[in-house]
Amino acid sequence: MASILSDATNRPARPGLWARLRPDALPNRATFEFLLILRFALFNLCALAVLGVAWVNGLVAKVYVADTTQIVVLIAAVFAGGLGLCARRVWQTSVELNAVRSGFPKRGTRVAAYLEQTAACDGQGRSNLAAALKLKLATRIAPVRHIANGLVLLGLIGTVIGFIIALSGVDPDLVSDIGAVGPMVSTLIEGMAVALYTTLTGAVLSIWLMVNYRLLETGVVNLLTQIVERGEASHGRA
Repeated sequence: MASILSDATNRPARPGLWARLRPDALPNRATFEFLLILRFALFNLCALAVLGVAWVNGLVAKVYVADTTQIVVLIAAVFAGGLGLCARRVWQTSVELNAVRSGFPKRGTRVAAYLEQTAACDGQGRSNLAAALKLKLATRIAPVRHIANGLVLLGLIGTVIGFIIALSGVDPDLVSDIGAVGPMVSTLIEGMAVALYTTLTGAVLSIWLMVNYRLLETGVVNLLTQIVERGEASHGRA
């Protein structure tokens, strides 16, 4: 009996219910990793599905054929570059978020560098480091927003060029000539098609990229707050 009581006394206590339900104690914690990438992939898959429907119905080909200036192709190429840059930033942010949540972040990561810098700083020094980190993260994702805004500007440039094309074919001296009306109307329709389709393409792709930027911005804000909180917590324990 004495040995049984001794074993029970020396046995390590099992964690309570609330301790086992903490996020850092969950066995499937890896499920929450790369959540930003999953959101990014889910939105773009839905957007590509809508684009596929438009392609099947011939809407994409109609826009491409109607744009004789190839400005739509330029807008699409700029959008593809912006989306690729956004995907890269999403991957970097997601990896850094995983590093923050890990117990021992690897050397070379942003959180590890921040913790090393704040280890010997007072409150004002940590505040300055947090402000510098915020500026660096904002600067890193700013090009994606600039590209999204640039798509709208490219669409507006296409609008202006389309109106120029439409009006260039109108000759007031030939309005009374029945034979010249047909070519003028054809040029007018061509210019209006360029103006409208380039504006539509720039606006739609700008919204698409801007939604991705908002997803990235949310991840960066979470990264910033978690890094700063991690630094304050480690400094408090020290």
